[in-house]
Amino acid sequence: MSGEVEFVEIDWQDRRVCIEHAWLAQERGGAPLMVFLHEGLGSLAMWKDFPQRLCDALGWRGLAYSRPGYGRSTPRAAEEAWGLDFMHRQAHEVLPALLAALDVTTPPWLFGHSDGGSIALLYAARLPTSGLVVLAPHIRVEDLSLSSIEQARIAYLETDLRQRLAKYHDDPDSAFWGWNGIWLQAPFRDWSIEAEIAAIACPLLAVQGVADEYGTLEQIRGIARRVPQARLLEMPQCGHSPQRDQPEALIAAVRDFVAPVPLGREASAGA
Repeated sequence: MSGEVEFVEIDWQDRRVCIEHAWLAQERGGAPLMVFLHEGLGSLAMWKDFPQRLCDALGWRGLAYSRPGYGRSTPRAAEEAWGLDFMHRQAHEVLPALLAALDVTTPPWLFGHSDGGSIALLYAARLPTSGLVVLAPHIRVEDLSLSSIEQARIAYLETDLRQRLAKYHDDPDSAFWGWNGIWLQAPFRDWSIEAEIAAIACPLLAVQGVADEYGTLEQIRGIARRVPQARLLEMPQCGHSPQRDQPEALIAAVRDFVAPVPLGREASAGA
């Protein structure tokens, strides 16, 4: 991440929560703003240099952050479990509070990966959004997703995965068990946002690797059936993380997608 890491506090769940974040290319003034939303085990640092590379290619500004429980943001309390609505709360409570605290008043563009993609979809279904790029989003729970998440649990308990995550999270247990614990709860099997995303009216690019180990292509094809203006990109020889597996192809696709957006001002809101 090229931008300087900063911290801001928001009120959430009856307490003050500290959010780490980084601005990218703020010197670009009124250029469109892309907000980056990380995956279920991600953080600001785990994006590495991709947000900066994308912003440079577009000539845009960027904002990346770690959700509560991740990275260097306030960790999840040991006794605190995410609820079935945890992605809704991130979309409808945490992200709006963060944007308000940072004085972001123009509808942003959102770039979300995996759980972050689902959060971006939920935000745009309810709140003004200039446009969306979502990578490997979830709109419902699939057997493939649960199988891979079960394998991740085994890896966390039996391999060096915890030590590797500790490079990117002050409290890796907070990040891992908050995500893994809720996804593997039996009631979460019925989780779906398929009906809600039909309200999205802004431009939308949905991207997924053909070899995604956490979801089938029905995830983004299901988006297209409910959001008529959605554009799909199915990437061959690509897994769950297009920004790592095929960054140059992804940057080129996003640049083509946003080409009609004038520099120097945001696109009109669309939610």
